[in-house]
Amino acid sequence: MTDQNDSSWRMMKRQSFAELLQREKPVLIDGGLATQCEAMGWNIDGDLWSAVLLQSNPRALVDAHRAYLDAGAEIIATASYQASRKGFMESGSSAADADGLIASSVKLAVQARDEFLHDNPETDRFPLIAASIGPYGAVLHDGSEYTGQYDIAGEALREFHRGRLELLDNAGADLLACETIPSHEEAVILAELLSKVTNPAWVSFSCRDEQHLCDGTLIADAAHLFKGHSRVLAIGVNCTAPHLMLPIIATLKSSVPGKAIVVYPNSGETYHSEDNSWSGTVTELQCQQAAQQWIDAGAHLIGGCCRIGPAQIAAMARCG
Repeated sequence: MTDQNDSSWRMMKRQSFAELLQREKPVLIDGGLATQCEAMGWNIDGDLWSAVLLQSNPRALVDAHRAYLDAGAEIIATASYQASRKGFMESGSSAADADGLIASSVKLAVQARDEFLHDNPETDRFPLIAASIGPYGAVLHDGSEYTGQYDIAGEALREFHRGRLELLDNAGADLLACETIPSHEEAVILAELLSKVTNPAWVSFSCRDEQHLCDGTLIADAAHLFKGHSRVLAIGVNCTAPHLMLPIIATLKSSVPGKAIVVYPNSGETYHSEDNSWSGTVTELQCQQAAQQWIDAGAHLIGGCCRIGPAQIAAMARCG
């Protein structure tokens, strides 16, 4: 590529998250980053999950991001979902190095975007980077992000989120993605803390059925916490069975009118924590058909979570 072409994409009009949400066409987000890392052959079976590659193989994360960009994703989420200062320090990092590794997740996603734009000078897409902020349960690596049952005091939970939010808010991302939030308590804390961030955000919950978060809270009540929130522009659900999306979308539309709705469920397969295995299957055609139904029901951001890879995201890209 010539320097002129390189300069041209750098001068592209960069839509903000708020501007992107104003368009009529739905916004396509990526799939499961860990899913793609595993498909590429990397062993991420540990407490840090895909975040271990921030330390051991950052290039692998760039390549995983790039696979989703090549599939059509307009927003990619960083490898910070399960990253924490405590997790990296337990693997030998200092506190400062741990913070640097977490912040580097944004730099790697930006690098993937730069490489995509460099290789596709004719594209009209300028993908956005979402700093992934998982629930407290994600860093425990014990499945508690699907229950919301934590053995931690409220003030300690607030401090956990405060530090990581502050770090990622200043790391150069375009938005913050608070994901897989399973409990009312955690939602309350995030509503408070997100009012102080610089970047816009979305909040997505994990649900046990079509009406309740994993801890039993009505999703309507949890969503209502963000009804007038100035920084949270989208509300939704992720890492939840796809067959629950339509009733959840309907609930969110009535609970938080004026907010964009984001849905990126898992594949609908069953996870077996005792041996880290999955059972079930999902096809690209099923993903495309389901995504079209979500769009028709009122979702404005669509994508996938666990077990949804670039092929399924490419299928969703064919939706209108």
